[in-house]
Amino acid sequence: MPDQLTGRRSRWRRVAGVALTAILLFAFVQPSSAEEPERLTAILLVARTNLPDPNFAGSVVLVMNNLGPVPAGIIVNRPTRVSVATLFPENPRIAKRPERLYFGGPVDLGRVWFLFKARSAPAHSVRAFDDFYLSGDRELLVQLLARDKPMEGLRIFVGYSGWAPGQLEAEIERGDWASRRADADAVFDRKQERPWPSEGEPSTGT
Repeated sequence: MPDQLTGRRSRWRRVAGVALTAILLFAFVQPSSAEEPERLTAILLVARTNLPDPNFAGSVVLVMNNLGPVPAGIIVNRPTRVSVATLFPENPRIAKRPERLYFGGPVDLGRVWFLFKARSAPAHSVRAFDDFYLSGDRELLVQLLARDKPMEGLRIFVGYSGWAPGQLEAEIERGDWASRRADADAVFDRKQERPWPSEGEPSTGT
């Protein structure tokens, strides 16, 4: 009997965890309204390390509700071998800086996104969490790179992550992903970084 009770409790905990994440994801694909200015806009999904897809194995993905009609986001813990300076070779402020571009996901690798900290929402950006925003606007990025400390509170990504309708929910139910709260400490935690591409994987060629 104790073993049966333990098994039931374990199953209920798993079902409850899946249900909670599904509720959060459902909220993410609903349009926000002016009456909900403080509505949650993002969560982090952490992939198990033995996923067969090397792009996502061990990845931490910032999934947002305001990027499209289905879950979409950026991987935040996959630095590439390519420096930020390669995007703006004419910019002397970052020409010798060591920061790297991050692999945001396998979709549209020719597109650049960036996550940055701001006191208020600039044009052409969406709020991700707290006082951090996401944008793909090149002019805004150039403005940020013109600051005295260009890379402070800024991370730049190539590509993004996306799923077909129902795909991510099925992967969560299968146990591929665990959810956690999105905050700066978790998103910018270098201890969780897994360089991309891993040894044996193709490079972006950026």
